[in-house]
Amino acid sequence: QVQLVESGGGVVQAGGSLRLSCAASGGTFSWTRMGWSRQAPGKEREFVASISSGGAPDYADSVKGRFTISRDNAKKVVYLQMNSLKPEDTAVYYCAARRSPQGPSRALADFGSWGQGTQVTVSS
Repeated sequence: QVQLVESGGGVVQAGGSLRLSCAASGGTFSWTRMGWSRQAPGKEREFVASISSGGAPDYADSVKGRFTISRDNAKKVVYLQMNSLKPEDTAVYYCAARRSPQGPSRALADFGSWGQGTQVTVSS
């Protein structure tokens, strides 16, 4: 059994920054393409970003230019650097591994089980 654990969330003022981390806990985990999604209160979960095993990123238009996804394959950790945060970025953020095949996808169903999430709150 493998559990993905997100961390790094918190409360920040608009314009501020946060860095989220995602790491595997327990069992064997194959780190391939990894993705981040988020869900705001009363809203459907949406794709945020993904990164291939080789480091090629893909971003939702709403975060492009502000967020940066990266990974450390040696440490088996995936990061989401969030800059210029806006109140509309307030959500619970989740990570998951892409199911085979490993090409880029923005469909949440193409990813495996999402983690427990970490709360990000951006005040105006």
